[in-house]
Amino acid sequence: MTALHPRPAGECRYDLVALGEVMLRLDPGPGRVRTTRAFSAWEGGGEYNVARGLHRCFGLRTAIVTAFADNDVGRLIEDLIMQGGVDRTFVRWLPSDGVGRTIRNGINFTERGFGVRGARGTSDRGHTAASQLRPEDVDWDHLFGDLGVRWLHTGGVYAALSETTPETIEAAVIAAHRHGTIVSYDLNYRPSLWQAFGGKPRAQEVNRRLARHVDVMIGNEEDFGAALGFETPGVDADLSNLHAANFRRMIEDVTKAYDNLRVVATTLRTVHTATVNDWGAIAWAAGRFVEATHRPGLEIMDRVGGGDSFAAGLVYGLLERGDLAAAVEYGAAHGALAMTTPGDTSMASLPEVEALVRGAGARVQR
Repeated sequence: MTALHPRPAGECRYDLVALGEVMLRLDPGPGRVRTTRAFSAWEGGGEYNVARGLHRCFGLRTAIVTAFADNDVGRLIEDLIMQGGVDRTFVRWLPSDGVGRTIRNGINFTERGFGVRGARGTSDRGHTAASQLRPEDVDWDHLFGDLGVRWLHTGGVYAALSETTPETIEAAVIAAHRHGTIVSYDLNYRPSLWQAFGGKPRAQEVNRRLARHVDVMIGNEEDFGAALGFETPGVDADLSNLHAANFRRMIEDVTKAYDNLRVVATTLRTVHTATVNDWGAIAWAAGRFVEATHRPGLEIMDRVGGGDSFAAGLVYGLLERGDLAAAVEYGAAHGALAMTTPGDTSMASLPEVEALVRGAGARVQR
């Protein structure tokens, strides 16, 4: 068990609401952005991907709080969100200025990588509508109080988008707690996003402030060091030596510094090549550690979004099962499956996740 006490589903409209930006992802398939002549279009965003996965794979009621410039690109992203089934009630539409001088929609050019060529993302998301969302633009008490939300998810990607997004996050998480909503935060450190806002020192300043309002903290093998300043003993610079015991010691330090945390979870990924990774996860709650099934040599089609899918499975396990061991297994299995398909978002089903949790193999099903 964990120390989390979710609100009853019957008194809430939403199981989870995500706060963050949704971008248009342009994917050159197996090729390169610099040489392609065609892109596949997807939607994606670190916070949104969790809401989408929880709805499409796990069947929970989810919504996104975000903003778009009202033009055809924004409407394309909306159309993709509609296919994912995430509620758009709290999408804020802002008038387009015609050419994107002051407000626009975010675009993410993403290469999947292959073999020795790693995955690569090139963001084009300055001056976006979502980055200009302010605390007063959302009636938080109506959302969390009148309508009811069991879980709020946000993270370090959204915190990095502008000088004001941390303020919007802080307003949201304070209001969420006022109404008994659980708050999760994925550290999701991206050096390119913090480059113009003070780099790693500023990232740590912002994330340390927001961490005081978090119940469930999520990260990957390098996030806790980069985003919060907690180094993991025994880990080399290229992250090729990831032992769960070292991460347990780091998590113990994190939970001593932030006694508000109820659950801490981290994925563990050793990258041998872009298409072969070792994949695992550990989690902590109430002084107890659990570890997911380790999957060495996992074959990867598209690694982007694997951590978000882990977060979705973790939230599902905590909300619906109330069991930390089950939650980390659901998270790791869902993340593994999400990385076998293209795009940021999961194409897995709950029976597939449950089968993988039970140890099913990859034999043909017919």
